Amino acid sequence: MNRELILITGASGCVGQYVCAWLLENSEADLLLWLRDPTKLTAISKNNSRVRLIVGDLREADSFNEELSKVTRVIHTATAWGDPERARQVNVVAVKEILRLLNPNLLEQFIYFSTASILNRELQPLPEALLYGTEYIQTKAQCLRELEVHPLAERIIAVFPTLVFGGRIDGKSSFPSSYLTEGLIEASKWLWLARLLRTESSFHFIHAADIAFVCGHLATTPHLKNPEANQGALRRIVLGQPAITINQAIKALCIWRGLWWTPGLPLWGWLIEVLIKVLPIKINDWDRFSIKQKHFTHNPISPPERFGGKSKAKDLEAVLNQSGLQKRLK
Repeated sequence: MNRELILITGASGCVGQYVCAWLLENSEADLLLWLRDPTKLTAISKNNSRVRLIVGDLREADSFNEELSKVTRVIHTATAWGDPERARQVNVVAVKEILRLLNPNLLEQFIYFSTASILNRELQPLPEALLYGTEYIQTKAQCLRELEVHPLAERIIAVFPTLVFGGRIDGKSSFPSSYLTEGLIEASKWLWLARLLRTESSFHFIHAADIAFVCGHLATTPHLKNPEANQGALRRIVLGQPAITINQAIKALCIWRGLWWTPGLPLWGWLIEVLIKVLPIKINDWDRFSIKQKHFTHNPISPPERFGGKSKAKDLEAVLNQSGLQKRLK
């Protein structure tokens, strides 16, 4: 019997490399890694006998027709943002083209990465994502809408990561750092101000290693029809730990950096507008909607524990401990 052939797009990215490493350690599947720059593959060896590379842009899917026709499962992590046309081509057009080139007689499952920002609390599509979203948000919302009615929808699992941590900022990890982990350095510079303010906003987060566990579990177990309530053929899973408030996050970061947690001023709407004007902050329509929305929380969420696993970073202290951000004593 032939082994599974799992295609991982965006394989050189932070999440992509955690997923690849998990699959190499916890499965016997062969991996087909789609990336643009093999030199960025730092956490696994491209010389592993179970690893094959296809090097190129997602917009060139036709060039890999033969390779794609042999794939049994897909974990599609690749994405694009910034340029609106490139975002549309990569985040919408290329996804449909890849699905077209896959062999429906072999394909068992397609795990599609989106973002939790386009869903409401009940995991339903958020209309404002299409109205006010950035090019990234809008194209993710558009792609989800089209995948919901795709002929292969029953085989698609859409995963929606919340805020993603991963890698280290001190260079002591073979995994690349996520944008959020890299941002801890800049965030620390503003703690002198942030610790003086209070807001009731809340959010979820998740470590890339925990994303890898969930996706690895799904990719190595039999694919079933969607068991989630109040969804269609396509399964939606939000990847995140229990929600925390921004106040809790700032307090945890202050403690980590050795700063006193002082009484704070409520961040009223008028004060937010003042800060936007006096600080070097640029905001767009989606930012304004997010400020008004306040709580980006979801139910249910799916950390590793939902699938019988154990989280690598269940709380923010664990995230900071693994981030490489220097801890300072008061």
